[in-house]
Amino acid sequence: MDTLAPTQLDREALASRYRANRRRTAGLYALIAPDAYEDAPLPLRHPFVFYDGHIPGFAFITLVRDALKRPSVDPELERLFNRGIDPRDATVAAQHKRAAWPERATVRAFADACDAAIFDAYATAQLDDPANPNLVRGEAAYTIIEHEDMHDETLTYIIHRLAREKQRGLRFEHRDVTPPRRDPIAIPAGRATLGVRPDAIPFSWDNERGEHVVEVGAFGVDAHDVTNGDYLAFVRDGGPVPPNWFERDGAWMLRAMLEDLPLPLSWPVWCSQEQAAAFADWSGARLMTEAEYHRAAFGTPNGEERAHPWGEDTPDPQRHGNFGWRRFDPEPTGSSPQGASAWGVHDLIGNGWEWTATPFAPFEGFHPMASYPQYSADFFDGMHYVMKGAAPVTSSELIRRSLRNWFYYDYPYMDATFRRAYD
Repeated sequence: MDTLAPTQLDREALASRYRANRRRTAGLYALIAPDAYEDAPLPLRHPFVFYDGHIPGFAFITLVRDALKRPSVDPELERLFNRGIDPRDATVAAQHKRAAWPERATVRAFADACDAAIFDAYATAQLDDPANPNLVRGEAAYTIIEHEDMHDETLTYIIHRLAREKQRGLRFEHRDVTPPRRDPIAIPAGRATLGVRPDAIPFSWDNERGEHVVEVGAFGVDAHDVTNGDYLAFVRDGGPVPPNWFERDGAWMLRAMLEDLPLPLSWPVWCSQEQAAAFADWSGARLMTEAEYHRAAFGTPNGEERAHPWGEDTPDPQRHGNFGWRRFDPEPTGSSPQGASAWGVHDLIGNGWEWTATPFAPFEGFHPMASYPQYSADFFDGMHYVMKGAAPVTSSELIRRSLRNWFYYDYPYMDATFRRAYD
């Protein structure tokens, strides 16, 4: 067995990312009224108070307590805020309800203590220890940063469903245009590389690991995601209504993040995987598989594969797509032509995660990650499906070819869209 040598981690960069995440989380909590702190707008998720303690609590537990073996801050609060929930239905979710939560000042004091311990660890601790499974290649130090990136995204899903009178925040400008029309693009047969070698990038989650090549047959794919205007015809034919749509005075409206809008027909429809699959079937098509997504996003006519659909450049939300927190809501499909793939497929990164037809499952040789062993393994159940790409509120630092996201096939409250594939 090879001996792993420690790598050189940039302590200041790690601390800077953690600090930036904490600022963003604080900004999200500023979007909710003080009296909504214990509200749970989504019945399948904890109230806001839980996540205020969970995000820093998880970071402390993962890096400081469990990896570095330093003393606890508050064992009782660590137990309370250790792990979130992903119940199958409201009945199971009800089993997690609490009669009372700690006062906000108590939660904030706990969070501050956790943050202080983490900054001290970033400054002084051995973060990359080949003899400590939780610290190989700095795993725990990166885990807590990406964990907050992801929780800030899901926190916006909860704020999205909060009663309007309890929301705070500036409104954004919105555009609706004539939806682009283009024939499906033919993607020739070829190879797609899925997964990643753990030593190839600074950090990866366990479900990403295991780089392997897949042969993908020829298929056709829409250049653009299915729009609200496309999906409206399905609804008029009896199809299921997307979760953010509602009717007012006989007209369809969209529940955007912080306001209600006349349905923007050129925006990608956000819906569940079940609804996406139903629309695709209704229109004589299907969803892409995970491997087909990779082929459409990263493949090229010359047989090479790109790091991103647009090439090797670092993801830039001003040029490459609607991601990186520049807005909360979608924009018209095709608004970032510089982010198109080599085949001319648009918005494969940004404007909404892309549903696939692939159940979330491990790659060959899967091993749960030492610093967070429950991260993926609990969801290999045939009911969660892979999503690829990014949403408007996906951190730019999460955009990499191997990243995989997932949700229940019928879970409605996420920023996920789809495009049709054809045999």
